[in-house]
Amino acid sequence: MAIDYAARRRYRHIDRFLNKVGPSTDPDFVAGAPTITALEESKVLVIGAGGLGCEILKNLAMSGFKDIHLIDMDTIDVSNLNRQFLFRKDDVGKSKAEVAAACVMKRCKDVKITPFNGKIQDRDEDFYMQFKIIICGLDSIEARRWINATLVSMVDMDNPESLKPLVDGGTEGFKGQARVILPTLTSCIECQLDMHAPRAAVPLCTLATIPRQPEHCIEWAKIIAWEEHRKDTILDTDDPEHITWLYEKALNRAREFNIPGVTYQMTQGVVKNIIPAIASTNAIIAAACCNEAFKLATTCNPNLSNYMMYTGDDSIYTYTFEHEQKPDCPVCGNLAKTITVNPNHTLQQFIESLGERPEAQLKKPTLRTESTSLYFQAPPSLEEQTRPNLSKRLGELVADGEEIGVSDPAFTIDFKFKLVFQA
Repeated sequence: MAIDYAARRRYRHIDRFLNKVGPSTDPDFVAGAPTITALEESKVLVIGAGGLGCEILKNLAMSGFKDIHLIDMDTIDVSNLNRQFLFRKDDVGKSKAEVAAACVMKRCKDVKITPFNGKIQDRDEDFYMQFKIIICGLDSIEARRWINATLVSMVDMDNPESLKPLVDGGTEGFKGQARVILPTLTSCIECQLDMHAPRAAVPLCTLATIPRQPEHCIEWAKIIAWEEHRKDTILDTDDPEHITWLYEKALNRAREFNIPGVTYQMTQGVVKNIIPAIASTNAIIAAACCNEAFKLATTCNPNLSNYMMYTGDDSIYTYTFEHEQKPDCPVCGNLAKTITVNPNHTLQQFIESLGERPEAQLKKPTLRTESTSLYFQAPPSLEEQTRPNLSKRLGELVADGEEIGVSDPAFTIDFKFKLVFQA
């Protein structure tokens, strides 16, 4: 198939890489029309249309990708306009995915972008199976863990097309990272979970009695008020109604103690652990992600193996290393993860620790051994039946070295932990 290079003038900088064999190209790389056609026909999914997602979408469209799909459940807020450059003031309140897609297609008329307004969890495996590459620009660890587990579970060893490369980018202020995950073949997001340690907890007594900061009021609404008024409903940090409820409770709490500064945006940030984004960091990490997607689609150069970290607070510094797979990874491994516990701690204390441990970060765990149920979060009848176990010592409920199964409503997989008692 002949290529009309006059029509591809926009992509002439890209064609320099695709029209010749280089020292690092894959042995099966074919310069010219076949690779250009493969790039144009590569169906790519971008998850997230925020600060990072806008940059990724623009870069992909300018890199020769012609069939891009975009999914995001959020609507545009006025606070997004300072860095999410695909949006304008008139777009406030509209779907991020739809507006971002329309904006890029207006500038790049030969690119087709299909927007989806909704949660990634609402799509099944057939939806994700249609894509060649999936790129994440998310601000949520939970969402990353969900898509990671889904892509790993999709892999069929007899069907190479079932392996969908995941390119993940993330930013926190002046810091960021880009990584390439080949499900079942390389380290996955769950293998690297301990690199994303949860925030240090605020003492509960401070939240309950003497809040001093607006963040304390928001944490109070999330931890105490929600349990008092809506304990039968699982908190969904992506649900605007849930965030609004927390915001209103936190605002009333702040007024009670004369604490200014509680806003809806801050509530989102505290509840979802969002650190303010910086446009230049987003641009750098998005460029790294799209560079990897381009290499995966064309094989013109080896892809990242497999983790690149960036920091730009004191100076510009990057470091690349290979994060190894963990045999005890609950997603891509086949061994139970070993956790050292105090046998004198109660089951309630252990459950609370699962939310704080960097390698677990489970908020609503249900626990069971091979022979018995330890604690069920739901339904209410089973929760009531297993509730007495919460006050029992771990040493009474499980043996030293025994494996337990743990499930959490936020994830599609079950986790296996081997409990080893402290000496």
